[in-house]
Amino acid sequence: MGATDVNPTRMELIKTKERITLAVKGHKLLKQKRDALILEFFKILKKAQDLRGQLAQRMAQGYHSLALAETYHNMQELTKVSLDLKKEIDIDIEVRNVMGVKIPNIDAKMEHKHFLSLPTYSVAATSAKIDAAVDDFNEILQMVIRLAETETAMKRLIVEIEKTKRRVNALEFVLIPRLEETKKSITFRLEEMERDSFVSLKAIKRKLDKEKKAKMAG
Repeated sequence: MGATDVNPTRMELIKTKERITLAVKGHKLLKQKRDALILEFFKILKKAQDLRGQLAQRMAQGYHSLALAETYHNMQELTKVSLDLKKEIDIDIEVRNVMGVKIPNIDAKMEHKHFLSLPTYSVAATSAKIDAAVDDFNEILQMVIRLAETETAMKRLIVEIEKTKRRVNALEFVLIPRLEETKKSITFRLEEMERDSFVSLKAIKRKLDKEKKAKMAG
């Protein structure tokens, strides 16, 4: 509804002022929410960047350990170890609420299974090189899970930040200016009506005074 479509009444002016107050308050709260979400996003982004760097280093170390293991054991032995070492992973996901955004906290518990405990392998038949490679890739898996947690949080935060920014902009550049324009229009038309009423009353008063003088003269 445009400013010209509003009834120029005192009650409508009061309602419009109340809507402006509410919109300004909502705009302030949404800006605070947006700023808090952006701050949280950059905290998680820093964590994700650190994790990526650590993961890259750990991956390089893991592949180096695997390459060393390959110099002591043939591919068939390593494949057999990797298949026998399949582990169950218990994933426990807790959710924390950040300004209305559900951020996952992932706790992954992996079954501990050492290759030396497998019935098909013994200390004599294997080497510590396999042990080192297994330890490295166990750590890599844990880091991948932690990185997945941060990546998920970042994606959810980005969606909410964009949504909040659109609402802030809608209030700041559309609704509040429109309401301000409506308030000005109602105020102007009320003042105009008051001036017209004042002029009319003055004209009536002059007419009554003129008639009164005419009666007194007669």
